[in-house]
Amino acid sequence: MKRGLIWLSPDGYISASDGGCIMTYRSKVAVVYLLGFFLDLINLFIASVAFPAMSVDLHTSISALAWVSNGYIAGLTLIVPFSAFLSRYLGARRLIIFSLILFSVAAAAAGFADSLHSLVFWRIVQGAGGGLLIPVGQALTWQQFKPHERAGVSSVVMMVALLAPACSPAIGGLLVETCGWRWIFFATLPVAVLTLLLAYRWLNVASTTMASARLLHLPLLTDRLLRFAMIVYLCVPGMFIGIGVVGMFYLQNVAQLSPAAAGSLMLPWSIASFVAIMLTGRYFNRLGPRPLIIVGCLLQAAGILLLTNVTPATSHRVLMMIFALMGAGGSLCSSTAQSGAFLTIARRDMPDASALWNLNRQLSFFLGATLLTLLLNALQRALTLLLNALQRSSALCRLRLLIAGPLLPPPVSPCCPLFTLSV
Repeated sequence: MKRGLIWLSPDGYISASDGGCIMTYRSKVAVVYLLGFFLDLINLFIASVAFPAMSVDLHTSISALAWVSNGYIAGLTLIVPFSAFLSRYLGARRLIIFSLILFSVAAAAAGFADSLHSLVFWRIVQGAGGGLLIPVGQALTWQQFKPHERAGVSSVVMMVALLAPACSPAIGGLLVETCGWRWIFFATLPVAVLTLLLAYRWLNVASTTMASARLLHLPLLTDRLLRFAMIVYLCVPGMFIGIGVVGMFYLQNVAQLSPAAAGSLMLPWSIASFVAIMLTGRYFNRLGPRPLIIVGCLLQAAGILLLTNVTPATSHRVLMMIFALMGAGGSLCSSTAQSGAFLTIARRDMPDASALWNLNRQLSFFLGATLLTLLLNALQRALTLLLNALQRSSALCRLRLLIAGPLLPPPVSPCCPLFTLSV
């Protein structure tokens, strides 16, 4: 059989012959998707650790910098519904290559940004590049595997989802301390260029045509597993993104941690996440999703509750335990959702299901970061109003005492009575 020959098997799944090459075609497709997925996730997490440095360099408020993350998530969210539609007319290979070029150009431009508005704009463009890459790559990858093989693919995807959040804050903190905050964008360029070259070399034009031409195929939400998984992902990982954005400010500015020390807290998070993913793979088929989701939610809630009591005197061991709880709980929920989402989805519906899943995924990140940022802004404004009211009240009291002081009678005391009583 000739090298690189692609054919459609009788059961409808794409197969390949690589002429004795170690990597099969579907492995190459999976590698391209996983590299793109890694790029997407690392850009979600790496920016928050640089916010304090950005605030000083760009002369802007901490709350305004939340749009550096929100802009990226907004670009991802807005473009995802068009992914299946564009892949139908351009082809998945062309769309993946275009998205990687767009992502790389925007990352470089974000690194050279000289104002907050410019930085947010290029982050939106960068998010649009990632928003095209992820759902198309996911659908293309899942099409190469039969339903009983997709759980194994989900485990590999979750490992990448574990690696990116674990590495990005620590690497980002090191880059901020040694090279400056701009290098958190420049550092992603080598991986983006490598993924672009592999996509150009490995993806076969004939095998990357998708049949879907709809923006969003909402009837797929009648699938109970997909619907439940989307609800879980909307609530749990999105909340962690919001906690990460707000928590990095708190840990660096209130708890007085360095950027590298704050980023290193993702190490216990990643270890606990790894254990949670392994437990999901072992017990998902035995127990089903419900008990795993319940335990995961309780663990993450406990970690968030403990995080509210952190002070500058809190030991690093306690912080590590808190992040381990959040890592175990969040990953137990997200890996369970990922494992069950596509189990019953037919191959022909995979592009539409992938678009729905990724739109929900980006929406969860956007809502988590936005809602907690708005809550932080509201609390800051309320505190400012309260302090101003107290200052005005104190000043008014002092003014009244200054005006009325000479008219007040002298104080009454046993040694100097105001009145002398006579009998």
